[in-house]
Amino acid sequence: MVAIRTIKMIAIKHLLICGGIMFCLQNAAAGIPIQRWILPSGAQVNLVESPAIPMVDIQIDFDAGGRRDPSHQAGLASVTAGMAGKGLTGQKGLAPMDENELGEAWADLGASFGASAGSDRMSFALRSLTEPDLLAKALALAGRQMAEPAFAPAIWARERQRLIASLAEAARRPGTLAGKEFGRAVYGPHPYGMEMTEASLSAISVADMQNLYRLHILPCRAKISVVGNLNRAQTQAAVQALLAGLPSAAGQCAALPLVSEVTALTQSREINLPFESAQAHVLIGQPGFKRDDPDFFLLTVGNYILGGGGFVSRLTSEVREKRGLSYSVYSYFSPGLHAGAFTVGLQTRPDQAQQAVHVAKQVVADFVSNGPTPDELQAAKDNLIGGFALLIDSNRKLLGNVANIAWNGLPLDYLDTWTAQVDRVTVHEIKAAFARKLQPDSMVTVIVGGKP
Repeated sequence: MVAIRTIKMIAIKHLLICGGIMFCLQNAAAGIPIQRWILPSGAQVNLVESPAIPMVDIQIDFDAGGRRDPSHQAGLASVTAGMAGKGLTGQKGLAPMDENELGEAWADLGASFGASAGSDRMSFALRSLTEPDLLAKALALAGRQMAEPAFAPAIWARERQRLIASLAEAARRPGTLAGKEFGRAVYGPHPYGMEMTEASLSAISVADMQNLYRLHILPCRAKISVVGNLNRAQTQAAVQALLAGLPSAAGQCAALPLVSEVTALTQSREINLPFESAQAHVLIGQPGFKRDDPDFFLLTVGNYILGGGGFVSRLTSEVREKRGLSYSVYSYFSPGLHAGAFTVGLQTRPDQAQQAVHVAKQVVADFVSNGPTPDELQAAKDNLIGGFALLIDSNRKLLGNVANIAWNGLPLDYLDTWTAQVDRVTVHEIKAAFARKLQPDSMVTVIVGGKP
């Protein structure tokens, strides 16, 4: 029976590639209606019905990401999410499961479920076929995994040693060192700049994970996004099954403590770290903006021209093509609930690092001062609008967009108006937005590479 079901799943996955793409391409033009409602538990549900294939993707987000980690326990959210899939305690007469048994149970269902944590949120993601009997079993198992993680001390001791070994290995890579130093310099004491270390891992106990769960993983704090072959009534039943094992707070949760905002930089700073490597790793930047900033589209289109458009960007033209200082150079914004970094990155020969930094900084300064040309703007619009369908060409990509809308409080018609928002951007508006957000004379530069 399991083998037959697995074969069936493989066949349907092939249909996903074709049917899912066709559904999303059609709906890119027709509009993507997002239904939203609040459950009695306080959970917010966001649904896009996608009946082209018998599959559903569900993401459940909680305000339990790294920004909530205590300063001496950086990595708590991440390790808690990882440990959530390492076995179940067994409640309500059900037998406990170790991590191997749990993995086998998911394999038998041909479904997947897991947790992860980023800077802002902890997320649980389920993918399953929607055949009623199979979906019911997947929802029940996912509900158990969310509600009764074992957090076994012996497993945590093993995982902690594995993570410490991984950190030691990463410390031998110049790119990793550059990223950590850049994060500390850009964010200062803000949680966005905290890095998991051996000391912070040693300070985390099973009790700390359990406490995080008790405070944050509650139905009233959940934002749930669903894309798939379920209607509203079926979605409501599925979500209630997923959340059934979590403690109820009667639809209301106590407000969580506010997290401070990222402090703007007031002066430039250059950090040079010697490292025996063929390439110097360079990062330049500063705090940028929050995801709900009204300048989002102006900055997105502008950055495509500056350094986000690959080989057609200004940075590539000036640093790579005209001077041959780097094979790849790029820029990006990483907005979140707080001001995420604006970053320019490149690799170059250590003896060319200062020249590459000078050119890259000059390109950024010129762009902030003068903005793009009309021709650059039109080319960027054509590429971004032409590529929009690729942002939603599968249920999983569409789910990511719906979850982004829910998490950041964006308008429900965000996807429907995306191309129009891009198309209405002007040269003057981009120049003004970049002048508001970037201060070229107050950026951090990190260079890792070269001999002492």
